[in-house]
Amino acid sequence: MSQELTQQELHNLAMNIVGEDMKKQGFEFLGVNSKFKKDPQFVGLKDKDLHFVIVRAVHYPENADAYDPVLLQTMKEHADKFDAKTYYAGVGLGHGTDYAKPVIKDEPYTMVYNGLQEIK
Repeated sequence: MSQELTQQELHNLAMNIVGEDMKKQGFEFLGVNSKFKKDPQFVGLKDKDLHFVIVRAVHYPENADAYDPVLLQTMKEHADKFDAKTYYAGVGLGHGTDYAKPVIKDEPYTMVYNGLQEIK
């Protein structure tokens, strides 16, 4: 019987996608928080700079690159206390054969991920 992924499972999938991307870019992970809506998800070091990364899994028709400006501004203020850069990483997830349908456990999925967006 097919079963949709839970919010936490979708969040974990999005974190894996972003984490792999960060690894390829040479980030060293100082902290990882996979609890749903507990920010930031990643605290990383790259080129001696501290980075806070907020990850969100979104469903079609939501735009994976759109974020909550109030939340991100609050995170940026927090990151600034640590002289850290703040990034948003949105991952759009959908079913493998139809992006508009939900992700089903043990079935292929499609994704829209455009990398880390720095919050200035």
